[in-house]
Amino acid sequence: IDLIKKSLKYTFTKLNVTLMPEEAEDMWHTYNLLQVGDSLRASTIRKVQTESATGSVGSSRVRTTLTLSVETIDFDSQACQLRVKGTNMEENQYVKMGAYHTIELELNRKFTLAKKSWDSVVLDRIEQACDAAQKADVAAVVMQEGLANLVLVTPAMTLLRAKVEVTIPRKRRGSCTQHEKALERFYEAVMQAIIRHINFDVVKCVLVGSPGFVKDQFISYLFKEAVRQDNKLLLENRPKFMLVHSSSGHKYSLKEILSDPAVTSRLSDTKAAGEVKALEEFYKMLQHEPDRAFYGIAHVEKAAEALAVDTLLISDKLFRHQDIPTRSRYVRLVDNVRDNGGNVRMFSSLHVSGEQLTQLSGVAAILRFPIADLSEPEDESSSDED
Repeated sequence: IDLIKKSLKYTFTKLNVTLMPEEAEDMWHTYNLLQVGDSLRASTIRKVQTESATGSVGSSRVRTTLTLSVETIDFDSQACQLRVKGTNMEENQYVKMGAYHTIELELNRKFTLAKKSWDSVVLDRIEQACDAAQKADVAAVVMQEGLANLVLVTPAMTLLRAKVEVTIPRKRRGSCTQHEKALERFYEAVMQAIIRHINFDVVKCVLVGSPGFVKDQFISYLFKEAVRQDNKLLLENRPKFMLVHSSSGHKYSLKEILSDPAVTSRLSDTKAAGEVKALEEFYKMLQHEPDRAFYGIAHVEKAAEALAVDTLLISDKLFRHQDIPTRSRYVRLVDNVRDNGGNVRMFSSLHVSGEQLTQLSGVAAILRFPIADLSEPEDESSSDED
């Protein structure tokens, strides 16, 4: 089957898949596809030694294509860079068979991934990556006096794009000049971060959250300056800004913003809001009907065997487990729930909701009907992670 779609393009055969990452988030998807023991074929740079006719030795960097047997996978979540180390499987004029090499995957360059087996979770990840609707359509600014965090919320991850910190002196009796000047510098820095990091062609909504009136004062400053500077970008996109309450300007306050009912209704079509809503429903069920809310692999498996799972909440972190039997156990659970008409919510460990699910060992379930409390000890393998 040949499929060419926006984002992560791919062609699938029985043995391998050829992909082309087109944006930074595609590297996160690729990281979740790779496992130790896979083979990866990609274009790369290799430093090689050359000897001239006179016998002098020099070195040069050449571009070549190598096929590696994957041994280690390193992902930098802030830079969205992916490095894969392994041994060369196909000798060429520059690299011997079995020699170690590290490939840094590049945007807009194809690579081919081969696996011994393709399970449903891997195939779902490829489909998700290739869905043109999956993109960073939400931005958020969480702030308090002197501190602001600007993040982009994509279906797969929460990307911190800017952190603004400005010391704000306290108001003094009889004079607020220093305080007001510092606040103005702070608001100006946040405004510049918004202009620099938010692509309004893609972003449908900009959430601005703070305790008290900080958000209101900032928005007043932002659009007053936009009028003064005749900044058409901000003025034309004014309807996209939405003010919400948050308890602080720290990144963790993003969770309470996303779970605000006014926000969830506006962002009802985004995956991130769906995850937050599912987690909220789980916690409500745990509080009011604990026999219909299970967490931990052993308890959730028993519920799935009883055909009781209505919604499975599971972290993508569990599928990066390098122990194949353990990973297969999670895949079987997902397949079992789907086969029996249940919903599966795959949480990104780079989302605030995914971080919270990890505290519940990465797997939880909302049940169709109550099951008496399972008193058997929880299986330790549920807490194993990469």
